[in-house]
Amino acid sequence: MQAEEDAEFVGARVEAGLRAARFSAPPSSEEFAASIEPKNVPAVFRGVLKGSAASPRWDPLHGGLDYLLEKVGPDVAVEAMMSSTGHVFYGDLRSHERVSIPFSTFMHSCKSYLGHLNAASDSSKDKGIGEEPTCSGEMCSAGLEISEQLYLAQVSILNTENKERCSLEVLKEDIQEPIFLKGKPFSSINFWMSRAHMRSSTHYDPHHNLLCVVAGCKKVTLWSPSASPFLYPMPVYGEASNHSGVSIEEPDYSSYTRAKYMKEYSERVVLNCGDALFIPEGWYHQVDSDDLTIAINFWWKSRIMTEMLEHMDAYYLRRILRSEDWWIQR
Repeated sequence: MQAEEDAEFVGARVEAGLRAARFSAPPSSEEFAASIEPKNVPAVFRGVLKGSAASPRWDPLHGGLDYLLEKVGPDVAVEAMMSSTGHVFYGDLRSHERVSIPFSTFMHSCKSYLGHLNAASDSSKDKGIGEEPTCSGEMCSAGLEISEQLYLAQVSILNTENKERCSLEVLKEDIQEPIFLKGKPFSSINFWMSRAHMRSSTHYDPHHNLLCVVAGCKKVTLWSPSASPFLYPMPVYGEASNHSGVSIEEPDYSSYTRAKYMKEYSERVVLNCGDALFIPEGWYHQVDSDDLTIAINFWWKSRIMTEMLEHMDAYYLRRILRSEDWWIQR
């Protein structure tokens, strides 16, 4: 079962035209803009970050934690996400809270965890690696015990709408944007880091997204917007309207009967260090991150959203409401 979860996968009901394209080398910006982005279908690009300074400098297994500590400094606070549902981070506010912690505190906790993993790998298999490392001196003095339930999610490196939120702006010096995104008006560039294995809930983003793995590994499961009926989106008036209402760990098929077909409409891709995944706006995705995985992502508005005019809103809304019959039939 574990081998199946670690492998790439294409569901039996995923149409050929909706399967993620694979590229062994990054395309040009012209090719991406003309023949990849307009299709609104995911695409995997291998080795995109080979020329970026971030990949070797940030690698936790080769001194990256010390580098990040020195680069960001001891006084920078970041907003982290703390889960109340174990290693799963659901979108609704009842399942997580955002907490402000020093970036250095999180880095020291990662160093402690890495030391624990290294010690466990050197010891006999009988000892295992299941024990959680104890609270380090710095963590305890800060009054916060870091656990695997804490995740640095969407910490801004660049934010065109709110520059004050860019707590990790200094890291932009290490990032070289992929050549095929040249000229894109990014709305934000974000930093993501998991200390231990974690999973995100199934959700979609309102912008085009390029997710790049700097260190570690992420397994991303994808669903097209047309698979929405099987994912039971949360109500549009709630704080998690872009999230699926189906539990990842223990789905209740008696209440969510169509959800039993979720896997058949999904595709899973595996991103290793240096790989990138284009996730078009509106595509649902659920992400599993390995221990000490670091990623950055670029968000930008799609052409259709950029060119949408307010005086057409009423017309578009009526068109959407007319499609309600399609939802009922599904």
